[in-house]
Amino acid sequence: MGNIMKHALITGITGQDGSYLTELLLEKGYEVYGIMRRKSKVDYGNIEHLKDRITLLYADMTDIVSLISAMKQSQADEVYNLAAQSFVATSWDTPVGTAEIDAIGVTNMLEAIRIVNPRCRFYQASTSEMFGKVQAMPQNEQTPFYPRSPYGVAKLYGHWITKNYRESFGMYACSGILFNHESERRGVEFVTRKITRAVARIRYGRQEVLELGNLSAKRDWGHSKDYVYAMWLMLQQETPDDYVISTGETRTVRDFAGEAFRAAGMPLVWQGEGLREVGLEEATGKVRVRVNPDFFRPAEVDILLGDSSKAQRELGWKREISFTELVERMVRNDLALEEGARE
Repeated sequence: MGNIMKHALITGITGQDGSYLTELLLEKGYEVYGIMRRKSKVDYGNIEHLKDRITLLYADMTDIVSLISAMKQSQADEVYNLAAQSFVATSWDTPVGTAEIDAIGVTNMLEAIRIVNPRCRFYQASTSEMFGKVQAMPQNEQTPFYPRSPYGVAKLYGHWITKNYRESFGMYACSGILFNHESERRGVEFVTRKITRAVARIRYGRQEVLELGNLSAKRDWGHSKDYVYAMWLMLQQETPDDYVISTGETRTVRDFAGEAFRAAGMPLVWQGEGLREVGLEEATGKVRVRVNPDFFRPAEVDILLGDSSKAQRELGWKREISFTELVERMVRNDLALEEGARE
């Protein structure tokens, strides 16, 4: 490309990953275009601070005409498909809607690229939820898939259709099989952010108890900022391929909660399924975490643990932000938000 400014089109730009990716691409001198759905109230989400430096286009993953138009307007060299109904629990309530966005939507985007500019490079956001009921430990690019939610199933279609377009049409299309990645910008419906927000609210006396589902579920948690760098690296290679992106460490929801309370200066001890505060009321202690059976999934994913050695070897990728730092950053951010809300 020489010194010609590259154009990138990001779907799902207002989300956690979309915002970190936008920052990265702007730093690298890209002209960034983002797709937004038209709503009655404009919601810039996580890109409020970036909206004047990018071009936003109205389009919808379920409407191929709008995607073709977005491709033409953006003249994209790279497309990052981060748009999804990405909340696992919701996918049981809206299984068809989830499939239309997370499965068929990918095909719509690939077709739009093929029609407008087949040389454009495409990144598909795949997910560790495709492994679901895991068939091997740890999970790498060769591990068989066994999704356990309508979300995981829809994402698996998106993953395979991406591979299909690569092999059928010779398109530069690749998938990043990203394990759980969180940040200060994570939506409050996700368990990690639910925990850090509750910890901040408890710290400021606005909430008594944090209710969680399966405390024993194990996840491989990294920071979104590290993971969007991997997305960019995938589109800079000579040949397109799929990569697992993960930390190679697994921790339980219980571990995450304990770490979050510790980061807020409220260490806890476990008693059965409840977390009790220590130090503040040594004798009695308050129950701070309670298990609520309503939060269990219809089909549980017990453990996810990724092996990202291929990405480390071929892309030169590695994570920079540790688990402890991730939790501390999230807790710090939520404490600051709660403090701000108090004034």
